[in-house]
Amino acid sequence: MKGGCLHRLLVNKLCFGLVVFLVVPILVLLLEGAPILTILSSTPEQLRILSQGFLQQEQEHPGPDITRSHTKRSRTKLNKDCNFAKGKWVADEKRPLYSGNECKQWLSKMWACRMMKRADFSYESFRWQPHGCEMPEFTGPNFLERMKHKTLAFVGDSLGRQQFQSIMCIATGGSYSPEVEDVGWKYGLVKAPGALRPDGWAYRFPATNTTILFYWSASLAELEPLNTGSSATSFALHLDRPVTFLKKYLNCFDVLVLNTGHHWNRGKFNGNHWELYADGKPVGEGRLADLNRAKNLTLHSIARWMDSEIAQRPQMKVFLRTMSPRHFVNGDWNTGGTCGNTTPMSHGSEVLQDHSSDLPAESAVNGTRVKLLDITAISQLRDEGHISNSTFKKSTGIHDCLHWCLPGIPDMWNELLFAQI
Repeated sequence: MKGGCLHRLLVNKLCFGLVVFLVVPILVLLLEGAPILTILSSTPEQLRILSQGFLQQEQEHPGPDITRSHTKRSRTKLNKDCNFAKGKWVADEKRPLYSGNECKQWLSKMWACRMMKRADFSYESFRWQPHGCEMPEFTGPNFLERMKHKTLAFVGDSLGRQQFQSIMCIATGGSYSPEVEDVGWKYGLVKAPGALRPDGWAYRFPATNTTILFYWSASLAELEPLNTGSSATSFALHLDRPVTFLKKYLNCFDVLVLNTGHHWNRGKFNGNHWELYADGKPVGEGRLADLNRAKNLTLHSIARWMDSEIAQRPQMKVFLRTMSPRHFVNGDWNTGGTCGNTTPMSHGSEVLQDHSSDLPAESAVNGTRVKLLDITAISQLRDEGHISNSTFKKSTGIHDCLHWCLPGIPDMWNELLFAQI
């Protein structure tokens, strides 16, 4: 398997071993006599911790580039210079890229709005066009050829799983594909006894030796079981340690897409029995007890760790995908919030800002080799693309204004990813 995980294992004997960590300086800031932050960074100057808890570099946002020539050549910028998050939604008769009725092999029933009671599908017929950038043609065959002998891994929450299912449908054209091999066992992705599902999935396309996988990690941080003798096990969520799956299998990946965000709330933490840890100790009542600060520490820590790993494997590309926006109005998911709009781009179709709407994610990757897959402001314009009250379940009065119909907005996330790999 040229370029595959097992091939690399034979070549360098590192694929399934422990990743060797670089020794990097550790900055510990103290406030009111208690440790509040442990950050992996190459220099202390790379980061400033603002009072609101955002991890941001001190810099002024640059204004428009008034020196750029308005020639035809300058309007078609090289993709390496493109701000893919700045552009406009345009109608495209070639969309969607697959059928929501036919991609049953990869697409979860709960996200396939074509198989639900939804009647309008105008949200499927648009693509994103960055300003002044030439986008490569995005098709399943083109993607598989680009990823020949390579592995693409998604690690994140259910929005990452939506992006994974989207790319599986695009790669196969939404058609039944019995030739695609289930290789989840190679990555420990096997359903445990009593579990509803495995921790992820991995599939290999034999014709191009391309592997696509997803691993569920809602926080991207290491989880360590506590009080295992108790019937209700709690978990230490180590804010400054990457999830164990990444440390074990990172050498197998050529392209990695990370995402986190929507599980950083007290309801999820209490339900999952997660307890915050930093520098190997409980956070307690310190500043990191604020979940925004805790999430920002994790984003910064994993970006710095990834940067050190890319330095050893410069051919590997790592992306941090920004937050997918929620569109609840008149309440939240459990208090009657809805998202009933069905008119595409009723709030505008264009993004003109130079910086991400997800400032913590943008700040985390600044100064690293990790790229930002910025989809927040683009997706914010598409509130009609959510599942809303289209569901197979009996009417519960709950609208899903977090997840997206597929085909739909996550297909665009993958198109932007394809343009950058």
